Amino acid sequence: MNSRTEPAEAEAEPDAPARPALIREFLLVAGLFLVYKLGRQLATGHTGDAFRNAHHVWHLERAVHLPDEVSVQSALLHGEALVHLANTYYATVHFPATLAFLVWMYLRRPAHYVWARRVLAALTTAALVLPFTFPLAPPRMLTGTGLVDTARMYGPSVYGPPSSDHLSNQFAAMPSLHFGWALMVAIGLMAATRSRWRGLWLAHPVITLLVIVGTANHYWLDAIVATAMLGLALAVIHPPRRTVTTAGRGTNRLTAGPSVLAGAGR
Repeated sequence: MNSRTEPAEAEAEPDAPARPALIREFLLVAGLFLVYKLGRQLATGHTGDAFRNAHHVWHLERAVHLPDEVSVQSALLHGEALVHLANTYYATVHFPATLAFLVWMYLRRPAHYVWARRVLAALTTAALVLPFTFPLAPPRMLTGTGLVDTARMYGPSVYGPPSSDHLSNQFAAMPSLHFGWALMVAIGLMAATRSRWRGLWLAHPVITLLVIVGTANHYWLDAIVATAMLGLALAVIHPPRRTVTTAGRGTNRLTAGPSVLAGAGR
């Protein structure tokens, strides 16, 4: 190797870590979703505790002067088209948006993908604990609050009657992974991109928050707990560093610590 060939060969080296194996990542992500769904199913059978906890949460929110969920729902109920849109958003955006985020990160930002996948896995695993220790009925099931089940009244609904719904645990409202995942999608895209408009990704968790509260599927506290769990995961699992190596251009080069790069191969 001579002095003329060394720079050319150095420039040919990849700027980003190797992309994780596709089949393995597919199995990991699919397994994560499956474990979460099965875990929530195993936490069924605590109906009495779920309603007692729901009343505690409702009164706690009023005691600390959190906004009333009824006010958000009242805004949705001003128009049938608006409430139907909110129900549709709740039913159809959650999983596809998170999956699209992971696919894009896998294809375009491999190091950030590994980080995001780890954070989502940690958040989802932690969320499995609460249905066992703190079962919680959603606000749409509480009487005397002024809230209604918008999905049942206006459609579309993803839930059947709790007694015959064998596909989901409706008494696992705490924490709200609808909000936790949406917030991580926004944070992940903001960390992995350089657009001056990337802050607009926060619209996804904001809309999600208004939807889950307005449709009476979650309390404010469900989102607050999900945010706290996500914050702990982000404090432990750090994103890869990003440096600009080309003057005058927004070229991204991802450099990561040994733990992140080692995780890309696992």
